[in-house]
Amino acid sequence: MTITLSWEQVLLIALGIAGLILLIYLILFMKKLIETLTKVDSILDDGKIISQAAADKTKEIDGILSNVGGAVGIMADAVKGNQNVVKAATNVVNAVTSLIGTFKGKDK
Repeated sequence: MTITLSWEQVLLIALGIAGLILLIYLILFMKKLIETLTKVDSILDDGKIISQAAADKTKEIDGILSNVGGAVGIMADAVKGNQNVVKAATNVVNAVTSLIGTFKGKDK
């Protein structure tokens, strides 16, 4: 039994095999790409959670700093004789207490 192949047929067979190998590589590449995109999505979700937590703490600290600023202002007025010293000291203690509560990790 003799099989005769022309160069054209050999070239077409080689191109078909190369195309099949390329298709297999593309399928494997797409599989890894999907896995990578899944991991990237979870990382971005974690980043979103961290950003939200940082924003919440920033707002909380901003409120505390406002309280401290108000207490310092009241204390300055008390030194000038415009306010009651006890009220000023109470405001300072409240501001310091809220600042300590923030740094101890008080969760809401």
